[in-house]
Amino acid sequence: MNISEIGEIIIGICALIAVYILTRQYHAWRMARAYQHIVEDLEEKGAMDSSSAVDLPYARQSIFRMGIRDYVPKTLQYMTEHNIVGVTADGRYYLSGTGVAAKGL
Repeated sequence: MNISEIGEIIIGICALIAVYILTRQYHAWRMARAYQHIVEDLEEKGAMDSSSAVDLPYARQSIFRMGIRDYVPKTLQYMTEHNIVGVTADGRYYLSGTGVAAKGL
């Protein structure tokens, strides 16, 4: 193995690392946009507590959906697990106290 082959291997490894980092950044950016969309949507609808909770059409994921990845349902699931968004017994959503405080992201 000569020096040019080692250089090509190093460049290839660096390219793979760069692609990995960029895809992680892209997914984080899309999740942050989905987070902001959900918070703005709940604020716009006035869903600030369980008595004013609203139904969100994008809360359910379809296993048959084809096309680009939709980050909103997965982000909403994350937000409910971390008590940023609350869920009523009948499946309606509202911003909880931590959601209002974390609005700035």
